[in-house]
Amino acid sequence: MRRSRWAHSDALLAAGVAVVTVAGTALAARHQHAHRDLDVGGYLLLLAAAACLLGRQRWPVAVLAGTFAATFSYLLLGYPGGPLWLPLIIAFGSALMLGRRVAAYTALVAGFVVATWVDSAVRNKPGPGIATALGLAAWLLVLAAAAELIRYRRELRGAARRQEAEARRIELESARRRASEERLDIARELHDVLAHSISMINVQAGVALELIDERPEQARESLATIKQASKDALVEVQAVLGALRQSGEPAATSPAPSLADLDRLVSGARAAGLDVRLRLSGDARPLPARTELAAYRILQESLTNVVRHADASTVHVSVGYGARELTLEVVDDGSGRGAAGADGSGIAGMRERAIALGGDLSTGRAFSGGFRVRARLPLDGAA
Repeated sequence: MRRSRWAHSDALLAAGVAVVTVAGTALAARHQHAHRDLDVGGYLLLLAAAACLLGRQRWPVAVLAGTFAATFSYLLLGYPGGPLWLPLIIAFGSALMLGRRVAAYTALVAGFVVATWVDSAVRNKPGPGIATALGLAAWLLVLAAAAELIRYRRELRGAARRQEAEARRIELESARRRASEERLDIARELHDVLAHSISMINVQAGVALELIDERPEQARESLATIKQASKDALVEVQAVLGALRQSGEPAATSPAPSLADLDRLVSGARAAGLDVRLRLSGDARPLPARTELAAYRILQESLTNVVRHADASTVHVSVGYGARELTLEVVDDGSGRGAAGADGSGIAGMRERAIALGGDLSTGRAFSGGFRVRARLPLDGAA
């Protein structure tokens, strides 16, 4: 597409230059006494110089050489003067602006020498005076300066366009990256909320079905736990979906879960039949919102995995407030399978949360034979 546009513009330029040079020279020849009258050979040389411009953007050096040869052949053969320099000037400017500076200035110097002394030597007449030579040199310098100025301004415009395109590309990539991160955050939140709540509901529903005839009071407690778990899940899902609202819509007002809700999390696990032993160490204090949410979700997902996969009866939950980091550890006495059998997104999501804050998360068998999850979340703002 771009080459076709080049070819079209070059064809129009070559045709216009051919008309100007041929018609202008023919008119000027009527008022001159040249060494040779303008004949078919002269017209062919003028047309050849203009025709070379058809490839000026694809082959600038070849075009410059062709117009140089045709123009100075016309000059040395003694044909009358006129606007015959126009094709050569355009070819020189094109070569210079397209970066062929060595070829362009070589042609400029060669043209100066041929026009001033070679023509005189061929005709056995005195060479031009110093004033004439200096005048021609001045005009050639003006031509070179004008071409350099045009080239410089074109390069500036090109650089500005490239910089603008690069800025648009970076902005687009940044927007895509932000959208991807937001989708991952929403996916993690939904997974953590739904997996935990539905696991609690599933366990308690099983207990209620077992006890509804023999121990209706305990079945009632299980149903009450199901009701509370479903209510909590609805509240948290609404908070997560608030992130999907369009600009200008009211944001969700429900606070994000934090370590202040740890007792409710532990109570839910205990209601599922686990003996949860919670140990807090260090100076408990409010933490940055992202750290609070990540810590809560890591503990929530760890307890969910214990309920669903570990076949455990006891789980130890440790939360350590250090001066520079928060440590979390969940160890069960189950089969040691941990999240085996799950889809794998739970542990991956916990690890992503820890890494996003500049921390880390490790999982594996505990010394007691169960499964252990340990996370470290920095508190010094390094993330």
